[in-house]
This record gives sequence, structure tokens and C-alpha cells, in this order.
Amino acid sequence: MSNGLALRFLNVAHFLDHFFLLVFPTAVLAIHVEWGMSYAETLSLATPAFVLFALATYPCGWLGDRWGGVPMMRLFFLGLGAASVATGFAEGPFSLSLGLAAIGLFTAIYHPVATAMVVQLAERPGRELGINGVWGNLGVALAAAITAGLTAWAGWRMAFLVPGLVTLALGAAYVLFSRRPVATAAGGRAAERKSFSMDPRDQRRVFFVVAVSALLGGLVFNGVTIALPKLFEERLDVEALGLVGVGAVTTGVFLAASFTQLFTGSLIDRLGPRPLLLAGLGLQAPLLLLLGLLGGAAVVPPAVPLMLVVFGVIPVSSWLLGHYVAPAFRSRAYGLQFLLALGVNAFVVPLISGMHAGTGGSAALFLLMAGLAALQFMAALVLPGRRPAPLAPAAA
Repeated sequence: MSNGLALRFLNVAHFLDHFFLLVFPTAVLAIHVEWGMSYAETLSLATPAFVLFALATYPCGWLGDRWGGVPMMRLFFLGLGAASVATGFAEGPFSLSLGLAAIGLFTAIYHPVATAMVVQLAERPGRELGINGVWGNLGVALAAAITAGLTAWAGWRMAFLVPGLVTLALGAAYVLFSRRPVATAAGGRAAERKSFSMDPRDQRRVFFVVAVSALLGGLVFNGVTIALPKLFEERLDVEALGLVGVGAVTTGVFLAASFTQLFTGSLIDRLGPRPLLLAGLGLQAPLLLLLGLLGGAAVVPPAVPLMLVVFGVIPVSSWLLGHYVAPAFRSRAYGLQFLLALGVNAFVVPLISGMHAGTGGSAALFLLMAGLAALQFMAALVLPGRRPAPLAPAAA
């Protein structure tokens, strides 16, 4: 299998990873009505999924370093497809929660394993991380519309059954093509990222920023993407739009911002991470504040630039780890990064459901996320301004 084909499969897998995580936040709008449960009570059924999505990331990274990325990605496609099909046959809250938990477990494979594969296969890691990020963003963007469309067409079960069957077919194709080894770079071996020399103080600053970005930035990202359909349902004319209309508006907002990483990924290679990170984070808090305070259709315009900057800063941490961590430990490094991010994010679903039940709306949640974004910006100020120089080759 060529590097290009391998990267295409990884890009599609990124789409699926984010898509499946956001099927339920839209499907729940129909499930809680059909089953006679409250929105908060039904949404909480996804808590085990997000907990497993968090806790399994580091073990998946360890397995990726030990077994290799290809076997783990085979498991990703086939396991995720089967879990989604099983969820579509759920007969009650327990079996639904169990199916969602399986989806969370298999989606945990992607980020620690596939991100390391993208960095190793890519000649220009910033650019490829940006392209890969766009595919993930498209999964976020299209999940609401596809889920709403399938639910309106044939019920919420089809929102799990159809994507699950498609993923199983893609998994079979990946198994077939991945039997051939990935093509090697000139010289007979896969290209490796350059190592960089860093002052120990600068290194500590970088790891501090990556950790804070994982904890707070991941919380903001998941909070926005999960809660935005409900925010739009509250602020827009739902009787006129219907579930499909709410899904379409959500998709439109996400889709408008989905391609941001094509530009930011390439700019990281040219400008370095600091200016991009500060510019993106500096805009998040005021935009989140607007979403929490505005009413009616006025909530839609600021949602677009918000998602532009939320999506745009994602490749920065991956770029930093891809340059400053040895290849043999890279999957574990990404696993640890996502463990930090998703370990906190495992509480996003109960946080959203709890705050919604307590306040009767989504405003308080977006105000809280505005405060978290401001803290993340202040932490990013310590990122070193200078770019480290590549290490000189060892003498023969």
C-alpha cells in the first residue's frame, strides 16, 4: 500500500471517528421523545462512551507502539462498524448505553495510533495534519445533518445501522489493501521527522502548553460540538425548522469552519506554532461569551468564526509532539495527550446534562466554556517564541 493510499484511509478514519461520537447528540433529540425520557436523562446514557473514549487512549497508544499501527487501524474500522450496528438494535436504555460504550472504546484507537502514523508517513507533517484535521472536522460537520436525515427517513436506529455497515465495508477494504507493506521513502526506509534541540526550560514550557491545551481546549471543543445542536434547538424556531432543519443549521456552521486546518496546518510549518495558537485562542472566549448571551437567530453568525478558531488550533499540539518526541514513543505521547484531554472530556456529557437540568438551558454552559478558553489563552503565552534548530547529524 502506498503512503498516499495509507494517508487516505487514515483521513477517512478520522472522519468516522468524529462522526460516530456525534451521532448520539443529534439522535437523542428523537430517542428521548420516543422513550418518554427527559433530554438530560437520555443524554447521560452516553457517559460510559466518553469515559471509555478517554481512558482507552493511552492503552491504545501503547498497543500501537507495540503491535504497529496497521493492526490497530484494522481493529478500529471493524470494531467501530460492528459496535454501531449493535447500537442500532438496542431495545432499551441499558443496551443503548452498552452499544455507545463500545463505540467509545473503538473510537479511542484513532487519535494516539493514527496521528503518529500520519506524522511518520508525511513529508510535510503540518500540511498533512491539517488535511487530516479537515477530514475530522467534516465528520463533526456532517454528523448532525446525516443523523437527522436518517432519523427523519426511517427512525433513529438507521442513524447507527447505515454508517455502521458502511464502516464495516471500509474495514474490509482496509484489511485487503493493508496486506501490502506501506511503500518506503527513498533510501529504503520510511521518512522520519527531524529531531530538534531545545533548552530544557523551553521544553517544559512546550509540554505545559500541550497539557493545558489537552485539558481545557479539548473540553471546549467537545462541549461546543455536543451542545451546539441543543443550543440551536433552544434559540431558533424549531416548529418551523424541525429536527432536520436544526441538523442542517448545525452542519452548516461546522462545514463553514471545516477547512480551516488546511491553512493553519501549512502555516505551522512556515511560521511556527506560537502566533497561530495565540491568535486562535484569543478569539475563543469572546465568541463563546456571545453564544451564551445572544438570543434567536443572532446566535448563528458568531458560531461560524468560533468554530473556525476552535478547529484551526487543533494541529498545533500534534505538530509539537510530532517534532519533539522520538518515533518509538510517539503513539504513547499522543495517547497521553488525548488521555489528558478526554479524561476531562469524559465529564462533558454529565456536565452538559447536569447544567441543562439545573438551569433549563445552555447559556450557563457556554459562559463556563468562555472562562476556560480565557485560561487556555493565558497559559499559551508561555510558549517559546523562537523555533528550535534541528540537531546536527551525528558524526560517522
